[in-house]
Amino acid sequence: MATIGSRIRSRREELGLSQDELSQRLGYKSRSSINKIELNQRNLTQSKIKAIADALETTPSYIMGWNESEQKNDVDKLKLFDNLFRIQTKKFPLLGNIACGEPIYASEEFEAMVESGNDIDADFCLRATGDSMIGARIYDGDIVFIKKQELVDNGDIAAVLIGDEATLKRVQYNREENELLLFAENPKYKTMRFSGSELDQIRILGKAVAFQGLVV
Repeated sequence: MATIGSRIRSRREELGLSQDELSQRLGYKSRSSINKIELNQRNLTQSKIKAIADALETTPSYIMGWNESEQKNDVDKLKLFDNLFRIQTKKFPLLGNIACGEPIYASEEFEAMVESGNDIDADFCLRATGDSMIGARIYDGDIVFIKKQELVDNGDIAAVLIGDEATLKRVQYNREENELLLFAENPKYKTMRFSGSELDQIRILGKAVAFQGLVV
């Protein structure tokens, strides 16, 4: 299938131009930019597509691969195209499941990598199971992204390790009573309370900073 880059290369070769010659027509310092464009390694804005089309003595419609019925409004279509942008992503290690309900056995075994938005400040992610956090819009099967930290603020949703079992709950610490409360976001689940020596078995894995709905 022809791409923008391959059409540019084809037209350049049709005119008998080298990459150096095309780069000179476009005012580039070297042919490396042309090479990247022809390999589809560089995003092109409306103005760049128009400039390349002019340099190759053709139309933006040809560069974009639009058919004849689309060519009449190629300037307007380019304006729409210019508003598009590449979504920046990165990958997070998926460490397994975390309970949104009764705690489940916690395992830090690496399961897979999950790709999501580049702006998510997280260290790993977990797959939610159960319905105790539906009030926070976290459903069974959703991926929850966790930022590693041993302490969270009151009201934060956190991944909490209780002995060898992990759960996702909203955290509140009552300093006067030296008591840790773990709240569900579903009224059918009771608040979990820990105090005294029971606190020794509790460890905050990190703060929940984002979630991603289950993709079917």
